[in-house]
Amino acid sequence: MAGIDPQRERTRLARRIGVVFGQRTTLWWDLPLRDSYGLVRRMYRVPRDRFRENLERCVELLDLAELLDVPVRQLSLGQRMRGDIAAALLHDPEVLYLDEPTIGLDVISKAKVRGFLRDLNAERGTTVLLTTHDLTDIEQLCRRVMVIDHGRLMYDGDLAGLHEAGASERQLVVDLEREQPPISVEGARTVRVEGPRQWLAFPAGASAAPLVARVAEAYPLVDLSVREPDIEDVIARMYAGDAEGEAVGVTG
Repeated sequence: MAGIDPQRERTRLARRIGVVFGQRTTLWWDLPLRDSYGLVRRMYRVPRDRFRENLERCVELLDLAELLDVPVRQLSLGQRMRGDIAAALLHDPEVLYLDEPTIGLDVISKAKVRGFLRDLNAERGTTVLLTTHDLTDIEQLCRRVMVIDHGRLMYDGDLAGLHEAGASERQLVVDLEREQPPISVEGARTVRVEGPRQWLAFPAGASAAPLVARVAEAYPLVDLSVREPDIEDVIARMYAGDAEGEAVGVTG
């Protein structure tokens, strides 16, 4: 990890990585955030100037200014999570491990954490490895996805490939001028009809443009939209297929 053998050089490796646990804080429970960060600086022997620069950046981007003098035990879960992430980054780790970083957070706190992690990766090149059951984390943060079931790797690749491995489908929602029998066009199947509105399913990896052209040529269109597949459904389908003994793709 980071060019270091974890078994032989654990202390050296610890200085190169940061870790955040969603259900367990690494901060000192009865101390204000500011004092906890001071202890982190001493533990990792971070130079004062570098520590000050990193702290100011984390405080600004994670909106921690009003929390620095608040004891950790008085912080909400979302505030504590942001505080933990800042603590894990004060020594400039090359790799950041996050275990359920958005678990139990409200919508606003989740958005702040995700935005910060995107900026961290883009601006500093920090590798972020996260485990999560919140699949929106995956959609908004991850370029590479690994799906694991009972310790077995089911998928390893990008998000687009995940949809293909899960045989997911997009939907073309079509509003017609009047009620029609189910639309019949090449490359799609009608899965739902409600009055003049119809839903057509087609493979997630296929372009919608040819399908739209075929529908527009043959039917009186009023409006249409494309709905992307729900990643939860994709992964649920993968698990269900695996339970039935179907092969699931693993890419390099």
